[in-house]
Amino acid sequence: MIDRDLAVMYGIETRVLNQAVKRNIGRFPPDFMFQLTQTEWENISSQFVMTSRTKRPKSALPFAFTEHGVVMLSSVLRSDVAIAANIFILRAFVALRQVVSSPANSENKYLKNEIKELKQYIEEVFADENDINEDTRIQLELINQSLAELQATNKLAASRPRKQIGFISNSDETTK
Repeated sequence: MIDRDLAVMYGIETRVLNQAVKRNIGRFPPDFMFQLTQTEWENISSQFVMTSRTKRPKSALPFAFTEHGVVMLSSVLRSDVAIAANIFILRAFVALRQVVSSPANSENKYLKNEIKELKQYIEEVFADENDINEDTRIQLELINQSLAELQATNKLAASRPRKQIGFISNSDETTK
């Protein structure tokens, strides 16, 4: 995102955002933030219906922030929105850590065990095939189908490679 859009989002002026970034430049490595070149800025500006070149001095090229930079901005800026965003992000990370630290697929395992117990109960109650009516047969089939789907979901999630997210610089693209 460009600095001016983030300034609007965080409820501050663009110059205040850029000043905070410059004062905390060590918190913004190249994969968090970079400054657009003149050519990039002209290309982006030509795509806008109403350009913002009149509001920005010609010598001042905008900063572009990756998702990591946007998060870092929330900890650097002092607006109410930035503070609320930072608190929300911290709470999300704590919740994520709790999910990750719990046994893998504990909820799926719990559901799988519950379904197996239900199936076992139905099979025990209706041990004699003659006692099972059509509704019970359908229920058993649905239970078996649910167990198979849970198992397939677990296998798919475990085998699927995770896609890398974040900013990819031109040097990263050439090395791949």
